[in-house]
Amino acid sequence: MSVIVTPENAQSLLEQDLPLVLDFSATWCGPCRKVSPIMDELAEEFAGRVVVAKADVDECEDLAIDFKVRNVPTILFIKDGKVVDKQTGAASKNVFVEKINALLG
Repeated sequence: MSVIVTPENAQSLLEQDLPLVLDFSATWCGPCRKVSPIMDELAEEFAGRVVVAKADVDECEDLAIDFKVRNVPTILFIKDGKVVDKQTGAASKNVFVEKINALLG
């Protein structure tokens, strides 16, 4: 299961050692609902190697602003505190797997 980002835990997620896949979404967003179960599957498949987290843009507005998220879903691939890749819009699971494998290098 993906980690749910809150304003209270956002900073600690960004500072942890594992690479982070950060899914910015919204409850009112159709494509976000398609991506959400994929993120949950990836969280299980890559457990212990990456952290997959979901941030609702309405609840984590400051975080979305910090990362200049303008569209949802936007999935950021973060390593060592830096965004190294980004996917805007829904995509297939294979696209996310490729990006995570690249993130793990």
